[in-house]
Amino acid sequence: MSVVQAHRLDPPVDPGRDHVLGDPGAEITLVEYGSYTCPYCHAAHEVIADLRDRFGERMRYIFRQRPITNDADALCSAELAEFAHHTTDSFWEVHDALMQRGPAFKPADFAEISKQFGLDPDDGAHEEAWARGQQKVREDAESARRSGALFTPTFFINGRRYEGPWDQNSLAEAMLGSLGHRVQSAALGFARWAPSTGLLLLLMTVLAVVLANSQLGPAFEGFLERQFGLLAGEGGFTLPLREWINDGLLTIFFLVVGLEIKREFTVGRLATRRAAALPLAGALGGMLFPALIYLLFVPAGPLQIGWAIPTTTDTAFAVALIALLGNRVPVELRVFLTAAVIVDDLVAIAIVAIFYSGGLDIDYIVASIVTTGLLVLLNRWGIYRALPYALLGVVLWTCLHGAGIHATLAGVILAVVTPTRPPANLRALMAQAEAILEHETQNVHERVLRHGPSEPSLRALDAIHDRIESPADKLLRHIEPWSSYLVLPIFALANAGLVWSVAILEGHERLIAAIAFGLVIGKPLGIVLTSMLAVRLKLAVKPEAYSWRQMLGAGALAGIGFTMSLFIAHQAFPDPDDFAAAKFAVFLASLIAGGLGCALLWPKPKEDPAFTGQERMAQSS
Repeated sequence: MSVVQAHRLDPPVDPGRDHVLGDPGAEITLVEYGSYTCPYCHAAHEVIADLRDRFGERMRYIFRQRPITNDADALCSAELAEFAHHTTDSFWEVHDALMQRGPAFKPADFAEISKQFGLDPDDGAHEEAWARGQQKVREDAESARRSGALFTPTFFINGRRYEGPWDQNSLAEAMLGSLGHRVQSAALGFARWAPSTGLLLLLMTVLAVVLANSQLGPAFEGFLERQFGLLAGEGGFTLPLREWINDGLLTIFFLVVGLEIKREFTVGRLATRRAAALPLAGALGGMLFPALIYLLFVPAGPLQIGWAIPTTTDTAFAVALIALLGNRVPVELRVFLTAAVIVDDLVAIAIVAIFYSGGLDIDYIVASIVTTGLLVLLNRWGIYRALPYALLGVVLWTCLHGAGIHATLAGVILAVVTPTRPPANLRALMAQAEAILEHETQNVHERVLRHGPSEPSLRALDAIHDRIESPADKLLRHIEPWSSYLVLPIFALANAGLVWSVAILEGHERLIAAIAFGLVIGKPLGIVLTSMLAVRLKLAVKPEAYSWRQMLGAGALAGIGFTMSLFIAHQAFPDPDDFAAAKFAVFLASLIAGGLGCALLWPKPKEDPAFTGQERMAQSS
């Protein structure tokens, strides 16, 4: 799991060390990380001047140094500005002069600016001031890294990183805190908080349980069973709303899972055999042991069909708890668990398609195969537009549903055939973009009676932008938030409602025990024992950064089944009483597994190599 990037200013503004322009007590604080050799910072310099004219004493402006890496002029100009502060207290005057002369400095520029403001960096009496200026530049660069300022210019408004366009109107709207901007900022802040998906899923689960046990319960259940779809004369295609959610909406979740699996096996953590071996072994053991425990508890009969219920992991809840545990969970262990969960999801999808589908229809199976073949051909022909894939994806979903195979498999198939292009040549694309922009601005007379770049130039820039990101990565980036913040919460609301009654336990004791023991005991034991076996057989290598005890804690967190467990239980048990008992067992087991995992991961021994000073620095980056 990647470490969440910072989005808050670190450290906060300190008038004792920062260069502050404007009223120190102003209500609006705008901080810029910039470089004097960055052309975009020079363009932003004029925008800042306009904003100061507009806001006056309501705004204070702070400039922090982030010299462009490996640029001698960028470092020299930054140190000169800081040197000016420590000698003649003329930082802002030198700052403005550097912005006026750059971004491409001539050899004599620095000497002329030094002479203009009475600076003499070569004067031995000023060695301490020069050293202090260099130290300030280093501190600002480190602060930029901690704050997530990856490029110049990067702006922070009242301590929060601004990611919109930085023309005057857009920045001013953000600084004024319009309703739209506040809503957008709050939504982005919540989405970036790692446990947010798990929290939203928990809230929807609680709401579903509350609704099910209230007077609204029967009405809500009736609403979920209402038929929706398309009608044409005597025919049509309709399904109950719950089935649209479980078979249709959840296809988006499986598409995301498929895209993540494809990324991991191509360029991600599972791209090499050595990297993939340990999480593969752990994931397979973490599915095999729970299934065996279930079959040992449940006698032969119709309930044995639910053997796959305890084999799955709820990624959202597991990741949320890992994020809340912070640096008690080493980065390497996060990577292991995330990779294992991805494999878990892949196998779970295959299990659903093979074991939990209805009666098969040969005609629709043939149509599904033909549609899949067409999708493969689109990939082979190098077609990168999304529309053909989307249309054929809808056809494939319909054919799979008609064939009696679980239609959510369409999401995985669509993910597999979504093209992944080789990495773009960024240097060539940037040169092409710069040539287009230079052509648009080289002749001042061409800007008369024009409101912006020409349509051909905009199309060319759009094509360049489109080439930088592969279709698979772009699709994942666009739909993953929908899966996390819409699909899974709606699924939980539709399926997690449990009408509590002691009668749930009657006659289902072995079923409940099978699911609970499978998730709470089978998951962690399976993950650890098969991982140990893979290491003993020299098929895999366990990183030294975490212990077997910590892996057992991560395995316990994998026992939080929830979403996929409920999904499989719904497919396995058409009888409402059986489904209710399975649902209760999943809830109980997930609570116990979450608590057990946190208890095992909470201790942080001093001798644990995962928490050396160097690792702490790596995790905090």
